Amino acid sequence: MGEGIGQFMPFILMFVVVYFFMIAPQMKRAKKEKKFAAELKRGDKVITKSGLHGKVSDLNDKDNSCVIETMAGKLKFDRSAISMEMSSKLNASAVVKK
Repeated sequence: MGEGIGQFMPFILMFVVVYFFMIAPQMKRAKKEKKFAAELKRGDKVITKSGLHGKVSDLNDKDNSCVIETMAGKLKFDRSAISMEMSSKLNASAVVKK
């Protein structure tokens, strides 16, 4: 009986390592991104994941989208298309410049 568990111990150990180094951090990151998207408000300066810079001009909770005002006009995006990292860096550098 003890030998049967011993055979599976490397697989169990490998799963634990993969969970703590890959799965758990990814879940934590997804939770932070979801919180960031939910806390967006009008007037926030953002950058999309494709690199488009703009300012949030309207938010729609029904379809989880937002309208971003750019120099080219207004564009509608899904909130998940906004980059948390790049938008945070943009807003952090704006605070430093003031």
